[in-house]
Amino acid sequence: MSETFTDLSVNISGVNFRNPVIAASGTFGNGSDYAKIIDVSLLGGICTKGLTMTPRTGNTGIRLWETPAGLLNSIGLENAGILSFLENDLPYLCQLGPVIIANLSGAEAVEYVKGATLLNESAIDVIELNISCPNVKAGGMAFGMDPGTAAALVAAVKRVCTNKPLWVKLSPNSPSLTSVALACVRAGADALSLVNTIKAMAIDTVNRKPVFDFITAGLSGPAIKPIALRMVWELFEALKDSKLTVPIIGIGGICAANDALEFLMAGASAVQVGSATFVNPNSMIEIIEGIQLYMQTTGLSKLADISIREK
Repeated sequence: MSETFTDLSVNISGVNFRNPVIAASGTFGNGSDYAKIIDVSLLGGICTKGLTMTPRTGNTGIRLWETPAGLLNSIGLENAGILSFLENDLPYLCQLGPVIIANLSGAEAVEYVKGATLLNESAIDVIELNISCPNVKAGGMAFGMDPGTAAALVAAVKRVCTNKPLWVKLSPNSPSLTSVALACVRAGADALSLVNTIKAMAIDTVNRKPVFDFITAGLSGPAIKPIALRMVWELFEALKDSKLTVPIIGIGGICAANDALEFLMAGASAVQVGSATFVNPNSMIEIIEGIQLYMQTTGLSKLADISIREK
């Protein structure tokens, strides 16, 4: 019996990905460190760390704190700024092969628009609008908590994204994630990424004080996967009920091929992998191979066949 041909490619908002596995924002740098360990060209895409117009030093104090089945981070969008990224990091990223997604953040709407204007004329493939970071005092998650505020920002940024698709990264901390998501789609979002980290905290019992200077931090890792999976499922249903069609990129605690398969079955078109790479740098390659093996053993020829939903 001949081996089933498997096509892992997926087209998201007009951009072709060789497979649905993307390195998540803030976990992969510019790819140079991982390129020493794995074949980065095998990935479907790479999402940059959060970029802002002006350089940021990030949060003070402890930034990472391990928890059972998860990781708390309070990095605070440390980055050298968009101009530095375009000059120093993007040329290298473009040589690696995967689709390049620029994660864009800011403190004010005007900063987002300026950043998107620069990225729109660059060699990146997609802009991912970060309205969900819980680790900054201004901007970030504040834009993603309310449907009206989120829609206004998406509309403003979309107007200058004439060359690049605009994805929007959503917060699980919103009182109504689906309402925010639908508002973003109606305002022009070409795809939706969810979820960002869940707002959480840790206490140093020796010193009897919060671990982080900023008190709260963002929880990622296997602990949040069931929550993220539920939110992807609910959003898929909400989009269908509203007769809106945009791709979903599932994020949250994906460590193995079966995790990714669950998100694909829940309605995601692709997945982003982050915290898992800190434990196992080869995790994304193993996930790609695992998806391919699943398709071969179940007789599926294309990625869309993985969905459990009726066509």
